[in-house]
Order: sequence, then C-alpha cells, then structure tokens
Amino acid sequence: MKYPFEAPLEELQADLDTYVEVVFSCLESEFMVIPKGRGFIEYPVFARAYEALKQATNGFISLHPDVILETVKEVPLALIVLRTIMGFTPPEWAYITTQRTGIEISQGFSRALDRRIRMSPLTPIKFSPLIQQRVISMLETACQLLWEGAPQVEGGKIHRLDKADTGGGLAGIRNLAGMGVPYAMLLYERFLGRPFAGHRDSVSELIGNVLENAIEEILAGAGISYRKTKRAEKIPGFDQAPDFIIPDEFNPQVVIEAKITGDDGTARDKVTRVQHLEELSVERQANRKPSFEVIACIAGRGFGVRKEDMKKLLMATWGKVFTLKTLDRLLECTRLQGFRSK
Repeated sequence: MKYPFEAPLEELQADLDTYVEVVFSCLESEFMVIPKGRGFIEYPVFARAYEALKQATNGFISLHPDVILETVKEVPLALIVLRTIMGFTPPEWAYITTQRTGIEISQGFSRALDRRIRMSPLTPIKFSPLIQQRVISMLETACQLLWEGAPQVEGGKIHRLDKADTGGGLAGIRNLAGMGVPYAMLLYERFLGRPFAGHRDSVSELIGNVLENAIEEILAGAGISYRKTKRAEKIPGFDQAPDFIIPDEFNPQVVIEAKITGDDGTARDKVTRVQHLEELSVERQANRKPSFEVIACIAGRGFGVRKEDMKKLLMATWGKVFTLKTLDRLLECTRLQGFRSK
C-alpha cells in the first residue's frame, strides 16, 4: 500500500479516491483511548471512598452534614462520591448551594477543591474556617437534595435528580446500595450521561496536545530548527499562523498544521486553513519569494467523515498528509529531511 505522501502529484491526482481511502484507513480515532492525566481516580480508590461514605451514613439511612464532614476530612474523595451520586459537576454543586444557602460558592472554588481532592484522594485534609464553612454549606445542600429526591416537573422536561438512585429520595439510594444497580438501568444512565464525559473534559488539553507533542519530539530528535506558534498569535506574512514553521517565520520553508478532532465541521475548518496556506505559498512564488511546503498532520474521527474534504486536503498539501500511524515517515517523505542536524 502506497501512502499519498509517497506518490507523485500526477499519480495522486489520477487516483485521488484511492488515496482518500488510504488516509481514512490509518486515521486513529482518539475517542476510544483517553489519557489518564494527573488526578485520575482508579476504581479501588473510588470504592474505598464510597464505602467510607456508606459507613458514615449507616448505609445511606441518615445523612448528617457534620458527620459526613468528618468523613471527608479523613477520606476527602468521599466528597466527590457524594457529588457523583447527585450527578452534578463541581460548578453546578457550587451554584445550587449558593442559591439554597445564600453563601457565595464560586465556580473557581468548587473546581479547585475538586482538583485538590483528586490529587490526594485518600490523604486526610484540613480546612481553614472559611473553606470549612463553604464545604458544610455544600454538604447541607447535598443532603437536602438527596432527602427530597426528584420533584414533579411539567411535561416535556426531566429533573436532574430523576435517576434510578436519587429519583425517590434517600430510600432509592439505600435500596440500590444494598442490592446493586440493575444492569439495564446502569446502561441507560450511561447512555444519557456519556461514559467518561467528565474525565474526558478534564483531560481535553492532554488529548489535544498528543499530536503536537509527537511532532515536536520528531523535530527535536532530528535537530531541526522550528518555531511553534501560540494560539491566535500574529506572525508576519501569515494572516493565520500555522502550528509549526520550519526553520522560522523569517525564512519559512515548511509549515505544519496539526489537528485532532472528532467533529467533521472542525475538520472542514482545518482543511480550509491548509488550503489557504497553500495559496500563500503560491503567492510567495509569484512574488519571487521562496515558496514553502505545506504539511497536514491529522487525527480523530472528524477527518474520516467527508471524502471531498480529504480530497481538498490531499491536493492542498500535494499528498503530504500524515496521521499518528504514519507520523514516523514525516521526515523522510518531506522537505524536513533537508533540515536535519542529527
């Protein structure tokens, strides 16, 4: 199987559909594998905190904020277990606590507390008087909500607490904690909530950096001079700065656009950016300036949706489209080879 970056332009143009399928076949969808990142909670750790909360509430028979607070001080992750039972994000818990108690709990505070706990989930924690007051307010709100369960709402709507465990109040939590969750209902709630959604959001930056980090490792390993641009950075000669410029913006010889996306609309926008870079290269040549080679490094299922967009990407780069699977060929199949110093 020949990759598009190995084919002469004439061959690429003559059999474009085949090369589109070649790229599609080696696209690796990042949504199946997620980096753990710092603060990832393994299940045995989560289960230990769950048991601590269960014991503190006598098997969820009674919820007393003061008692739960002492448990949280000893096993901080119990606070996140309680939040998980409600099904709230940290900012949502902060918002409803402020609404119900009148004590101002900012989203920044709730996120910072959540992250602090995830970094040391089982290490006993000490609260300052101010933080303890806020945590108690959050616990009071949680206990009230779980005691009440889901109220009736008008047709066409559903309440956030209308779940298998919390819909009927504390009795529902107690029953499920004692007998186990029916698998069908568990799957249904996962369907509604997108499994791993919260964790995926917390490591979204890591996911986005996977491709750029891999490119940097290749360039640095080969001793190639490069300029990595920042988001929305203004670079002379480029109305939209590419992700990498080799060797630098004052003498661009190769530019690289890198993108991971699971959305075909975002993928289309990136294709348009790459096409524009090719137009700038042609314009430079027309003005008797050195042109630059345009390379696209892509990943994610978003690029595997629209064949016409992939055709445009292949033509704009003269076949220089690389995926995580083919990134090891980046140097040998592009003008980058001429900038190696190692």
